[in-house]
Amino acid sequence: MNVPKGFRFAAAAASFKKPGKLDLGAIVSDAPAVAAGVFTTNKFKAAPVLQCREMLAEGRRMSGFLANSGQANACTGETGRANCRAALELAGKALGVPAEGLLPASTGVIGAQFDMSKWEAAMPALAESLKTGAPEDFARAIMTTDTVHKIAEASFELGGGEVRVLGMCKGAGMISPKMATMLSFVICDADISAEAWRTMLADCVNLSINRVTVDGDMSTNDCVLALANGASGVAIESEDDYVLLRKHLLAVLEDLAYKIVMDAEGGTKVAFIEVSGAKDDADAEKVARAVGNSPLVKTALFGSDPNWGRIVCAAGYSGADFKADDLVLKIGGVLVFRNGTPEPGDMDDLLGPIMKERDIVIHIAVGDGPGSSLLLASDLTREYVSINADYRS
Repeated sequence: MNVPKGFRFAAAAASFKKPGKLDLGAIVSDAPAVAAGVFTTNKFKAAPVLQCREMLAEGRRMSGFLANSGQANACTGETGRANCRAALELAGKALGVPAEGLLPASTGVIGAQFDMSKWEAAMPALAESLKTGAPEDFARAIMTTDTVHKIAEASFELGGGEVRVLGMCKGAGMISPKMATMLSFVICDADISAEAWRTMLADCVNLSINRVTVDGDMSTNDCVLALANGASGVAIESEDDYVLLRKHLLAVLEDLAYKIVMDAEGGTKVAFIEVSGAKDDADAEKVARAVGNSPLVKTALFGSDPNWGRIVCAAGYSGADFKADDLVLKIGGVLVFRNGTPEPGDMDDLLGPIMKERDIVIHIAVGDGPGSSLLLASDLTREYVSINADYRS
C-alpha cells in the first residue's frame, strides 16, 4: 500500500462495542497538516461534528484524527461536548500531540454518553499501537455494521517527486449523505495551501460521497476529514498540479463511495442511476434520488425484477420539471421506455440477465437540457430489515 509519508496509525479495543474488538483509532501526522472537513447537514449534529467545525474554523494546522465506533456521542448536550473535549485531552497526552490538534469523529448508537473510564483505560494500548499500527487497523476500528474495512489509495508523479493519497471510511447503513452513518478520512503528503485543500475536498465530496444512498437516511455524525502534511516535499503550485491532485483525490473518494454502497447493510446490488437532459443539475438530482430512494425500485433490484414501471413512476413524482413524453429509460444499455410508452419486445427476457448482475446501470434522459446527475444506490433486502430491527440487541 502506498501510504502517504509522515503519518502513523493506531487502534485499540476500548470495549465501546464488544470486548476485544477494535473500536478506537487515531491517525497522527508527524508535522502539523493543513486540514479540511465536510459535515452532515442534519440539524442534530453530533458533539464531534460541532467540535470539528469549531476547530477548523480557527484555520490552524492539525496533527491528526481521533475516531471511535460504538457510541455516536450525538444528542448528548453539553455533557457530550465536554466528554468529546476530555477524550481529545486523554488522546493528545497519550499520543504526544496537542489535544487541540486532533479532529474527533464518532459513530454508533445515538443518545448514549461516553464512559470516560473506558477512554482512560484504552489510552496505553492506543499509544503503544502508534509504534506499529497500519491503516487497516484504523479502518477496522471505525467499523459498525460494515462487513469489510474500506480503503482506497492513489499516487502520481510531479516534477518534485511522488504524491500519495490514502482514504479510509466506514458506512453501510443510515446512508444518504448530503454533506450514513458515514465517516471518511483522507490523508495526503502533498504541500498545498489550506484554502486550495478545503476547496478541493468540498468539490470532490460533492461528486462522490454525496452521490450515494442506501436507505435515504442521513446521520447526525457524517463527516469527511482530510489532512495534507507536505511530507513528500512536493508542492502543488501550478494549475496543472492542482488538477492532477484533484483528479486523484476524486478517484479515491469515488472508490470509497462505491465500497460503501457495495457493502450496504444486506445489500446485493449497486445501481448506477444516471440522469441527463434535465433543465439543471438540481432537477437531475431530484430524479436520481427519487429513483434511488424508492423502496419499490430497491426491492425490485433485490428481486432481479425488471419492473421498469417503478423507475418511471419515481421519476414522475420526483418534483423535477420535465415533460412525460420526453423521458427515455435505458437499463443496462437496453432501451425500455420512450415517448410515453414501452418499447416493443420481451423486456423480461431482455433485462433478465442484466438484473442479475451486481452493478446495474439505469439511464434516464428527461429532455435536452444541460442538467445531469449520478447517484449510486443499493437494493433493499430482508437482511437490511433484520440488521436494523436487531441493531441494539
